[in-house]
Amino acid sequence: MTMFFNSLRLAVRSTLANKMRSFLTMLGIIIGVMSVIVLVSIAQSTTSSITSAISSMGSDLLTVTITDEDISLTTDDFLALEEYDSISGVAPYLTVSTTARSGSTYTSVSALGVTEEYMDVAGLTLESGRSIVPSDLEWRTYVAVIGTEIAGELYESYDVIGNTFTMSGHTFTIVGLLSESGSNSSGSLDSNILIPLTTAQRIADSTAITTAYVQADSVDDVALAQALTEYNLLELTRDEDTYEVYNMTELLDTLDDVMSTLSLMLGGIAAISLLVGGIGIMNIMLVSVAERTREIGIRKAIGARRSHILMQFLIEACVLSILGGLLGLGLSALGLKIFALATDMTIAMEWRAAIAALIFCIVIGVVFGSYPAAKASKMTPIDALQRN
Repeated sequence: MTMFFNSLRLAVRSTLANKMRSFLTMLGIIIGVMSVIVLVSIAQSTTSSITSAISSMGSDLLTVTITDEDISLTTDDFLALEEYDSISGVAPYLTVSTTARSGSTYTSVSALGVTEEYMDVAGLTLESGRSIVPSDLEWRTYVAVIGTEIAGELYESYDVIGNTFTMSGHTFTIVGLLSESGSNSSGSLDSNILIPLTTAQRIADSTAITTAYVQADSVDDVALAQALTEYNLLELTRDEDTYEVYNMTELLDTLDDVMSTLSLMLGGIAAISLLVGGIGIMNIMLVSVAERTREIGIRKAIGARRSHILMQFLIEACVLSILGGLLGLGLSALGLKIFALATDMTIAMEWRAAIAALIFCIVIGVVFGSYPAAKASKMTPIDALQRN
């Protein structure tokens, strides 16, 4: 143990004696650790945000998508699913990509043509005003319920009830403002514009419905509701490859798989920087051995064993690697805070990645410091002294 602390003291002294060279040597490790921690933390925080948004929509919700353009289903085809006891609500909707304009301000939007049940099924709530009602659908009125993001872009205010804007050549009156809802798998819910489904069909010049939400009566009924939905769609389309039915659990599982793979890939790419840093450590340790052959010769001449020399240089390599890792950890925490402030996102440091990166630093110090340390330990006192 005494030998270990003596070697550690010598390693620290050597590192501090050449501060700039030591820092430049550690720079590769610092960058590698920062890359691993920052990239993985951003990926994991983004995954958590999307997962929370999907979960908030309810684990009893099914998403139905018609994937074949040749299949044309109507609103009534979907609403027929409400006859089943295991299904409490159905909300077919039609997406219309267009531009909303108020005065000289305009923004690209995806307006959703919805029924009166859409907000309840999708879990949306009102901040003010009213939602889409049956009379809007019956008379194909040009009314809209907008999200806070759209209100901010068009009016720079949330006091928008009664205001008008133009979209697809028609003037819409705002009758409701949605509460802030964040994002889900399809994007920001606060950028929604909800209009009557019949009005959207008139604008799109099509009555075909390709997407819908189906809400199970309870979490326990999700599997049955999904089976009944798929059965009805098969009866209507006669081809199971023309539609897809997802429940939130499946979406979350798929998202977890994709983001886990992405995190591993990002971590693997960033880890290459650590390997490059390890090569830098080995290079500088070989230089250090060459510069200190006289020191090695004198130590061996006065009785230092091969293991003493080996441990001294191995610990020195590990000190450089670990110190670089700790600096990288600190800079990662600072970088994540700056990134979170700049993007207005909630980013938490992924401590598993941080611990893995620090362990990898120790491994790099041992692996890339072994050859220079072994080379130094094999020197004989005569050879070491003659080289100087």
